[in-house]
Formats: sequence, structure tokens, C-alpha cells
Amino acid sequence: MSVFIIRRLMQSVLVIAIMGALVFFAVNVVGDPVDMLVNPEADQAEVERVLHALGLDRPLHEQFWFFVKNALRGDMGDSFIFGEPALKLIVQRIPATFELAVAALIMAVVVGIPCGVYAGLKPEARTSKAIMAGSILGFSLPTFWVGLMMIMVFAVMLGWLPSTGRGDTVQVMGIEVSFLTLDGLSHLVMPALNLALFKMSLVVRLARAGTREIVHQDYIKFARAKGVSEGRIILVHLMKNILIPVVTVLGLEFGNLIAFSVVTETVFAWPGMGKLIIDAINNLDRPIVVAYLMITVILFVTINLVVDIIYSLLDPRVRLGDLKR
Repeated sequence: MSVFIIRRLMQSVLVIAIMGALVFFAVNVVGDPVDMLVNPEADQAEVERVLHALGLDRPLHEQFWFFVKNALRGDMGDSFIFGEPALKLIVQRIPATFELAVAALIMAVVVGIPCGVYAGLKPEARTSKAIMAGSILGFSLPTFWVGLMMIMVFAVMLGWLPSTGRGDTVQVMGIEVSFLTLDGLSHLVMPALNLALFKMSLVVRLARAGTREIVHQDYIKFARAKGVSEGRIILVHLMKNILIPVVTVLGLEFGNLIAFSVVTETVFAWPGMGKLIIDAINNLDRPIVVAYLMITVILFVTINLVVDIIYSLLDPRVRLGDLKR
């Protein structure tokens, strides 16, 4: 097991290094931030002063070397617009985005797995057909449109839920969270549900497909023949096996929830990383863009590593097969 983890760690470090180089060069060859920061009427001396202050007058390979040295110390550079460390600005927004993503993932799992298992066990039932039809809608409807419809119905017409913002927050170990307050929870429901709909549909279809495949296996038939209760068959024999693909996909999708929740955060004015990165792209604020992309890369690599480990615990054949190669 330790050899398996060490090999995965080495692969993860290599991926981060390669992606770090790609991210830096891809961002730094696009546009000229000086055009956004300097008055168009400024003379050449002022332009050169700004270039020197931002370190943009150095050759690109030299800029990359300074970036690597600083990144190893946890310094991704200062924002061109705010004049503060880019990493600090992003870290300040991470708790809100992370809270939204976790709430969406919990909704997707709590609703998606039971519905998918039920639809797999009773495929001809009307309820099962309604569940599968709902999953198709979850895949098809645009996130921004669903969000606007939620605001119109639940906030404007019914007045049940607030439409924008994060609501009241409390500090837990120095981190602001909103789900521990009633007002914060009411602000969280709609954006989390909007973000969860696609993932919920995905989990439903994965759970249903896994259930339909496993329910006809010999060991399930043997368990029933031995008189094992239906509840135990579902919870022990069936759930353990359908969770393997669900865990794998949800691990990747959780990274997507955090990295690509920009639309939901924009529609509901949720104060996460989405608004910050949109503004940074519009203003060519390279340090923030690079820091955001590197955090996203590290996040995806870490999630993949954790998923690999969980997967190997659920199915030991995975790590044994890896060690043989």
C-alpha cells in the first residue's frame, strides 16, 4: 500500500510541475497588462517604469525562473490591480466557494444515490421513470437559466428565500462559514441546489446503471437464496460495489464544482472565487489568474490522489495491478 501511495505522490508532483510551466507561459503570452494599468496618454518613460515595477521588462524565461522560486515559498506575486498578494486574495474567497461546492456535493449524494438505486431496483415503476426523466432535465437545462428561474420563483414570487449574497456568517477556527446560521443557510440553499443539479443527475444515472448491473450477479442471487434480508443485500452487497465508480466520478466532479462554479456565483452574487477570477481576466491581472489556475491544478491533483487511495481501499485489485506493472 505504501509503495502505491508513494508512486501516486511522485506522479502528482510531476503533473503539478508540468502544469505550472504550461499555466505560466500560457497566461504570460496573452495581452499586455500595461495597457490596462497605464494612462493611454502616458509617455514612454512612464510605461517603462511600470514594466520595471511589475517585472515585465525581463525576458520570459527569467520571469518564469523568478515565478518558480517564489512559488516554492508560497508567493504567487502581487496583484497588478489590488497591490496585494494574489494568493491572499484568492484564499480569502476560497471558504465561500468551498462551502458552496461541499453543500452541492452533499445534495447530489444524498438525493442521487437513493434515487438511482431505487430506479435500478424497480426500473418499470412510474416513480423510476420520473426520476430518469428528471435526470435528463438536470443534464439539459442551462445552469444560469435554472438559477434565474429559482430566483424568480422562490425569491421574487414566493419570497421564501433570499436571492443573492452569503448572509450572516460565523467564524470556525478563523474561517467564515454561513451554514451554521439560519440566515446563512437560507442564502446557501438556492445556489447550492443550482450547482448540484447536474451532479445529482450524474449520480442518479451512475447509481442506476451500477444497480442494474450488480443486481443480477450470482452473489446477489446467492445471498437472497440464503435468506439474507433485502435491506442488508442493498446496504452491504450492492452499495459497496456501486460506490466504486460513483466515488471515482464524484472526486473529479468535486474539483469541477470548486473550479467552475463561476456561473452560479455570478447569478447569485455569491462572494467566492468566481467573481474575482472574472475581474482578473478582464483586467489582465496575471498573478491572480496564475494563482487561481495553480490552485485549481493542485486541487484536482490532490482530489485524484485521494480518489485513487479510496478506490484502492474499496477494490484492492487496483493497487495490486498497479504494483505488478
